[in-house]
Amino acid sequence: MTRDFLLLALGLFLASCGEDRPVLVKNELRSTWGIIQEDIFAARCVGCHTTGTSFAEQSALVLTADVAYSQLVGQAPANEVVKAEGLMRVSDQGQLPGLLRSYLWEKVNAPDQEHFFGDHPYYGALMPLGGQPLSNGELAFLRAWIEAGAPETGAVADPALLVDESYYERPEFKPLPKPENGIQFHLGPFDVQPNFERELFSMVALDNDEELFVERFEISMQSGSHHFLLYSFQDETPAERMPAPNEIRDLRDEQGVYVFDTVRTMLYHQPIVGSQWPFFDFNFPAGVAMRLPKGMRFDLNSHYINRTDEPTVGEAYLNLHYADPAEVQHEAKIFGLSNFDIALPAGKVTTLSEQYRFPERMHIIQLMSHAHEHMTEFRVELMGGDRDGEVVYIAYDWEHPPILELDPPLVVEPGQGFKVEATYDNWTDRELNFGFLSEDEMMILYGFFYTD
Repeated sequence: MTRDFLLLALGLFLASCGEDRPVLVKNELRSTWGIIQEDIFAARCVGCHTTGTSFAEQSALVLTADVAYSQLVGQAPANEVVKAEGLMRVSDQGQLPGLLRSYLWEKVNAPDQEHFFGDHPYYGALMPLGGQPLSNGELAFLRAWIEAGAPETGAVADPALLVDESYYERPEFKPLPKPENGIQFHLGPFDVQPNFERELFSMVALDNDEELFVERFEISMQSGSHHFLLYSFQDETPAERMPAPNEIRDLRDEQGVYVFDTVRTMLYHQPIVGSQWPFFDFNFPAGVAMRLPKGMRFDLNSHYINRTDEPTVGEAYLNLHYADPAEVQHEAKIFGLSNFDIALPAGKVTTLSEQYRFPERMHIIQLMSHAHEHMTEFRVELMGGDRDGEVVYIAYDWEHPPILELDPPLVVEPGQGFKVEATYDNWTDRELNFGFLSEDEMMILYGFFYTD
């Protein structure tokens, strides 16, 4: 009786010693899995992976507390490529083999993202989609649980690991190695003046005398980039609007005045691929590739933002990896759904909504948003069919929006489409409209697709 009383007294004493100590005591009494479910999944994952959402249907994975463990541990993933490689969503094998055979670890391990994108082109997007990656402490805690065999009960990871709230920081920029079967383009280095946004273009001719197919894109950019985009030119581009090759064309001069000739050429652009991430590596699904007609000409487009008092340097590399034409079953294409009618009142939060319907059956294999610094949420819902109203894409980060890869593809039937909503916080004292600078706004949804 005395021992029980002393334990109770000790527990009450510890619970009264500030705000931090009760959390630690609580963690010590909970199972490792319980902490993962309640403190990590509930906060970071359940919002998307819940019954009825498009994300849950796409991945066939629900992470609510009632089913999460049974759907994760020892279960094969829905992604056919991952399944064929013998991975489990979470392996209960334990130790390093268990970690390396856990698809969940691949999907959340942000520090290893170059390996993820470079070695596993069909693994989809890193998670959480559109949100902050797991902290280094959360990753260490999750890793310890997987290496211990991913038990449902018991404490196998030290809760003190969660104290580390730091996040992975990307290493220094480095050039891409040239592709073995493909071509590399290099833009820069070029100067970006203090407190200035520099956006520039450079036309390059591929000089291909036969059509080519591209199965993979890689982009690597020096820090400070807002985006890198690769454009082709529309077939009806007038000869006088075709720029000279390998010359830098600025969108604005040093005084910030738009260069009219550059703007006019932009009217004939056809987007091919782009990224706002410093490193981007994308493979089309097996049998899918983008066709490049004979005599292809590209426009390389780089946009850098320098908000410091010192000059900075911009630079970008682009690799195109060629596919074997005999293996191409579907031609990849890209759409860009853009709302140019943007009027955001000064000092207000405004939500804009647009609807887009497609005239043919489309297999959508990637989605990515593009907006500027006042965007706080970018949301895409399906329109029409049995899944009408389902959210299929969401972003909260205007600088690094998530790139959502869809395997299997999202099939949209004729007459169906997307409802695109974007919310903006205009904290300035002027109305904001469509524009090219980060202080202006955009509302664009890009997507790769193929048809039957």
